[in-house]
Amino acid sequence: MIKVQEEDFDVGEEFSRMTTGKTAIGGLASFVGLVRDYDGDEQITSMTLEHYPGMTEKELKRLEADARRRWELEDVLIIHRYGKLSPGDRIVLVVTASPHRGAALESCQFLIDWLKTKAPFWKLEDRTSGKKWVAARDEDSVTANRWLRITDGEPQIPSPDKEI
Repeated sequence: MIKVQEEDFDVGEEFSRMTTGKTAIGGLASFVGLVRDYDGDEQITSMTLEHYPGMTEKELKRLEADARRRWELEDVLIIHRYGKLSPGDRIVLVVTASPHRGAALESCQFLIDWLKTKAPFWKLEDRTSGKKWVAARDEDSVTANRWLRITDGEPQIPSPDKEI
């Protein structure tokens, strides 16, 4: 399930929704991303996340579908917030549910790695020195690229022009 929303989320409630009545689940793996209050030596006072409605959800659904193709998953949840957030606020929740811990852990790592590089979100930080757009980091791309598998010469990640 994909949710792109302005409002906060409750991690415990989301876990409960995913597991209630689902006895095939052997484990959940999760990642919660938070707004930091610093970047190097600079203090961050707030962060505004923007997204492209429609495109964002479509890309997140592609990533979810690829995770489901790679691992045996009972459920997947990706919640990503947008709007103005303060240090300590939750930004993103990724939860994967599987009969097996390995599939849950690996798929969760896969999803957060690709979210950092493929999801169309833009971050504007309010810093003590002024506003700054957050640029993509090379190390995030390197981390995400380790998940590429070559099949018939094509990466497993669906291309933006292919429907799922």
